[in-house]
Amino acid sequence: MNVIEFVQNYDDLSTDEGFQFRFYCDHCRNGYLSGFQKNKLGMAGSLFRAASDMLGGVFSPASNTAYDIQRAVGGTAHDGALQHAVEEIKPLFVQCSRCGAWVCRKVCWNSDKGLCKQCAPVLIEELASAQAQAARMQVQEKTLAVDQTEGIDVKTPGSAVCAECGAPASGGKFCAQCGAPFHTETHCPSCRAVVKAGAKFCAECGAQIPQTP
Repeated sequence: MNVIEFVQNYDDLSTDEGFQFRFYCDHCRNGYLSGFQKNKLGMAGSLFRAASDMLGGVFSPASNTAYDIQRAVGGTAHDGALQHAVEEIKPLFVQCSRCGAWVCRKVCWNSDKGLCKQCAPVLIEELASAQAQAARMQVQEKTLAVDQTEGIDVKTPGSAVCAECGAPASGGKFCAQCGAPFHTETHCPSCRAVVKAGAKFCAECGAQIPQTP
């Protein structure tokens, strides 16, 4: 068998019915599937098993052994099928002379520079990526500069939904759907104890409770 010079990783999808392989790009990990090649030995074994079943399974114990399956999938037929699959898929890949990686032509190869994109990035792609990242950062900065809580009482703990009707809270003191008041807990600013609604002083430490209008 000739030496196979190709990608580092591939999946062997062969069975006793035939041979097939999936080869992966060393960079983007995209997979390329080779054509299915029928296994003559495996098909002969299938016919033999079918015949033995018709005869009441006289030969089935010998035909279903792990040795027979391995003999059908492996061997020179398998090696030849792998070599054929490499020759079929290899034109879709290029080996970078700088880093030695086998990369797919479609995504990871810079044809202008004759190197993979990790060794020689495509500048227009890098520019587009940098612009997108800068725009994302600028959107975040501008969003942080705008008061997103205008009209919302952020000091008073609130409820996510109305306890009476289940409608989403609108941020006020009363439900916008049914008018029921949102029941909130007031905490002492000094000791953080829960105080009753309308209380002017904390029952735990005697601190004055600020009154909201």
